[in-house]
Amino acid sequence: MTENRQELFKPFFDRLEELLASRDFIIAAIDGSCASGKTTLAGIIKEKYDCNVLHMDHFFLRPEQRTKERLSEPGGNIDYERFKEQALDKLLGKGPFSYQPYDCSTGKMGGEIFFEPKKLNIIEGVYSLHPFFGDVFDIKVFLKISPEEQSRRILERNGMEMHEKFMNVWIPLENEYFKAFNIEEKCKFSFNTD
Repeated sequence: MTENRQELFKPFFDRLEELLASRDFIIAAIDGSCASGKTTLAGIIKEKYDCNVLHMDHFFLRPEQRTKERLSEPGGNIDYERFKEQALDKLLGKGPFSYQPYDCSTGKMGGEIFFEPKKLNIIEGVYSLHPFFGDVFDIKVFLKISPEEQSRRILERNGMEMHEKFMNVWIPLENEYFKAFNIEEKCKFSFNTD
C-alpha cells in the first residue's frame, strides 16, 4: 500500500483496530463505484489481517435471472437472495460454509469456495450494502471515484468492448442503487480514490 493510500484509509483502519480489540466477530462491508478500488482495499485488509473476503461479483444475476422487472429494481442486478442464503446467513452462523461463484465471463457457476469461521469478515463489491441484508455490518465503507477516472480505469482494465457495457449498462444500474438506498450516506467512511 502506498503512503498516500495508507493516509487515505487511516481513519478506517483505526476504527477496524478498535473493533478487533473489543469484539469476537466483525463483518465489514466495502461498497461503492466500480473501479474505485473495493477489491484492492479488501486485498490490503486480507494481507494485514487473518480474515475472510467474500466478493459480491460472485453473485451477479445469471442470464436467465435478468428479467426486465428484475433489472428495473434498484439493486436488482445482484442475486441478493442467493448471497443472503448461501453466504451471509452462513457467515452469521459462525460455522464453516461454502458457495459456488457465478463467473460472468464464462456464464457458468465455478468450483465451490470454502470458508472457515474467522474473527474478521469482509464483504466487498457493489451491492454489498443492499437493504435486503439488513443492518448486520459493524463497519461500512463507501469508495467513490470521478466519472473521468472511472472511465479511464475501466478502459485500461477491461478493454473497449467491456468499457461500453460498463458505461452504458452496469454503471447506471449501480448509480440508481446508490441513489435509491442512500448507500454512501449510510457509511461511516467514504473515500474518493482518484
